[in-house]
Amino acid sequence: MIRALSSFMEFCYLARRSVIDEDDLVAIDNAVANFHRDREIFDDVRPDGYSLPRQHSLVHYTLMIREFGAPNGLCSSITESKHIKVVKEPWRPSSHFDALGQMILTNQRLDKLAAVRVDFKARGMLKAPLFGELVEPEPPPPESLNEDDDEGGAVDDDVLGEVLLAQKPSKL
Repeated sequence: MIRALSSFMEFCYLARRSVIDEDDLVAIDNAVANFHRDREIFDDVRPDGYSLPRQHSLVHYTLMIREFGAPNGLCSSITESKHIKVVKEPWRPSSHFDALGQMILTNQRLDKLAAVRVDFKARGMLKAPLFGELVEPEPPPPESLNEDDDEGGAVDDDVLGEVLLAQKPSKL
């Protein structure tokens, strides 16, 4: 079990480097192979099954690094946060019947509101809050944070990225 975790941590440290050369790619492949070999010990601990999320993607890292460069600390939670903002949040106020068009319209309106806010700030029209003093929300108490969740789900901070949905539903 310790060897499996050690191999996984070795992979993490190697993959998060800003510059990755050919020797690092070989070391990444070795760490992944060692992890997949040693992780079978978890079958003895949980014979009814276990969940180690995102472990399949590890085998594709070296190819993706060769194709696109070093991930440089990229977090896979970014796509989850965008999915929540672009799909789940617009779904809730929809009628849930043929909701795609309603969701696209909601996203278009939110994009236009964001664009006009940027424009207003650039023109100096939003230097002060419209309705008095802004009050920052208090952070949640430390005991409510789940320290075991290292991939945390949605990212609350601003994330550079863009999600574009189809303008029309596909005819499958």
